[in-house]
Amino acid sequence: MTAAEALLLLAVGALAGFLNVLSAGGSMLTLPALMFMGLDAPTANGTNRVGIVLQNITAVWRFRRSGHRYWRLGLLLSVPAVAGALLGAWAAVHVGDDFFRWVLILVMIGASALMLLPPPARTRSRRLEAAGLRWPVLAAMLVIGFYGGFIQVAVGILFIVLLYRVLGIDLVQVNALKVMVVLVYMVPALGIFVATGHVAWSYGLVLAAGSMGGAWLAVHVTLGPSGTILVQRFTLAVIAVIIVKLLIDLI
Repeated sequence: MTAAEALLLLAVGALAGFLNVLSAGGSMLTLPALMFMGLDAPTANGTNRVGIVLQNITAVWRFRRSGHRYWRLGLLLSVPAVAGALLGAWAAVHVGDDFFRWVLILVMIGASALMLLPPPARTRSRRLEAAGLRWPVLAAMLVIGFYGGFIQVAVGILFIVLLYRVLGIDLVQVNALKVMVVLVYMVPALGIFVATGHVAWSYGLVLAAGSMGGAWLAVHVTLGPSGTILVQRFTLAVIAVIIVKLLIDLI
């Protein structure tokens, strides 16, 4: 890895960590960046998860220090998510590069469309207690876990759809739960990529250094009054460039 690549990974990681914790979409930047640097699709997918694990540790710690502790509910939501993530990670290491690139292109287009949707109508602030969970929510977490284990890109949007748009949970609680659940299911998913030799640690740790800084800042913004319109527009512009580059590589 060259010095220029290391600096690029730090910058991309910082932006990705910020986006992942604040809303979603960071992996739409980091995963293609790793592939552009020469990593094959499964290795880029596995390496990307090193940054995700460490950025979520940072975010969980920051949320906890701010009084947002949802351990019982977070762990209950994590059980089906872990099962799904293990299946998804196993599937991810057995697909070819071209198939993975097409999946990535389709996911990025769909995620971009969801990011452009207007925010949901303001809902009353409430908390979902563990005792109030129903099986459709747990089934949805199984699907989210599978998706996160397979590709992870924009998985935060699925959390927002389920917990914020559908159940009307306070958005701060959504983000706190999201980083906790992703951390829990990402550790065993990363283990599968490590066991199959699909992690480039030098790239992953540099990426993680930037991601942790971005995650710390995102929690600060989440707990404050700042908006994310500028970041969203910038991300969509970068996504458009990435989609074009991926399509060129496939032609």
